Amino acid sequence: MGKFFDAILGTHKAFIEKQKIFFTASAPLSADGHVNVSPKGIDSFRVLTPNRVAYMDIVGSGNETSAHILENGRITIMFCAFDGPPNIMRLYGKGYTVLPGDEEWPQLAPLFELQLATRQIIVADIDKVQTSCGFSVPYYEYSGERDQAQKWAEHKGADGLELYKQEKNRISLDGLPTALY
Repeated sequence: MGKFFDAILGTHKAFIEKQKIFFTASAPLSADGHVNVSPKGIDSFRVLTPNRVAYMDIVGSGNETSAHILENGRITIMFCAFDGPPNIMRLYGKGYTVLPGDEEWPQLAPLFELQLATRQIIVADIDKVQTSCGFSVPYYEYSGERDQAQKWAEHKGADGLELYKQEKNRISLDGLPTALY
């Protein structure tokens, strides 16, 4: 079952900072709704305090996390060690979306290397941290970041990205509004 903590410890933060990928999970309240799991890369995750984290979110084909946390706040973030000692860490909490123009944006945005495709920053207040063995997680070697998202965003341009967000990122698969609504 693993070990549980009420906050992100220094050793947890050090582990998080070494990871090149993390996964977010969220779900609507409806039993018929879709559970969403999204992989996230680039240098986009920050531990703000022992109980608060944030990640820079870039434009994608959907915006499920924003819709789910707008509806119910629930979010889980998972890190896995793909090299070194085996370890899995889950952060459980309540999240919210911060958009450019929101009051918190000027404090959060400088923490990240913003990209043209940056859509929002997701903030989560963490109430439970779980670590577990990760014995069955395979080894993978990190070979670099993909550049397709940046090239795609540059090709679209600022106006094209705004249009894309309005068309693809305002409503979830289950018809829930996102923070971009």
